[in-house]
Amino acid sequence: MTARTGKFLATVLLGLAVSTSSVAAEPVTPKLTDKLSQLLQKEMRAVQGGMASIHSAMVMGQHESVAENAQQIHDSFILQQELTEQDRKDLMSAVPKGFIKLDKEFHKLAASLAEAGRDKDTKKQQKLFNKMTGNCIQCHGKYVSDRFPGVKSSGD
Repeated sequence: MTARTGKFLATVLLGLAVSTSSVAAEPVTPKLTDKLSQLLQKEMRAVQGGMASIHSAMVMGQHESVAENAQQIHDSFILQQELTEQDRKDLMSAVPKGFIKLDKEFHKLAASLAEAGRDKDTKKQQKLFNKMTGNCIQCHGKYVSDRFPGVKSSGD
């Protein structure tokens, strides 16, 4: 699998998808294979840890740590290393296009956040971190509502 395909798939799973619509979609979790579900949970734990580290680093002015953690979220190598071609096909049949679009957006935001960390721009870091958090909320409210029934996307 190419690095680009791996990053794309990591992005797809990571967002479990941020959608531009506020209407709840059918949860994708039941459509995932056991392996994909486990990989997604592993990826989400890594993102959760990265987001917590970024928050702490931002409020302490540790720009290098913001950059490193945001870059790791952007790169998301777990899926690249562990998805087979069949896993990729299974994933693509389980998630809607809106999921993919918002997952790409999430990773693009992470790359921008890494850059803001390298630039030592705290204001921009906060703005991007907030957008990433919003994407997480949208994803969980729209595509993982079976696991997170208390999460409502803005506009829901």
